[in-house]
Amino acid sequence: MVELNLFVITLMFVSGCLSYTLKRKHLLSMLLSLEFLVLSLFFLLIIYLMYYKFEFFFSMIFLTFSVCEGALGLSILVSMVRTHGNDYFQSFNVLQQC
Repeated sequence: MVELNLFVITLMFVSGCLSYTLKRKHLLSMLLSLEFLVLSLFFLLIIYLMYYKFEFFFSMIFLTFSVCEGALGLSILVSMVRTHGNDYFQSFNVLQQC
């Protein structure tokens, strides 16, 4: 049973990495694939903690940091849409002169 769960989580992680590398046109699609990666890592953490009969306190810390990461990504998305009008990476230049 654990091997099947690990296979599914590994498949989730690889598909999340693949979608992150292939869908680089929009910031929103990259953020969604990053959240999918975080979700697969969270499942892996829960299975690891259940298998070795550890406490689940670290999972709450992990969820807190993942929520902060998601909020930061959405704030960057909102500021990018307000300043540039879209979330395309082609219209966003990091090396702009002020």
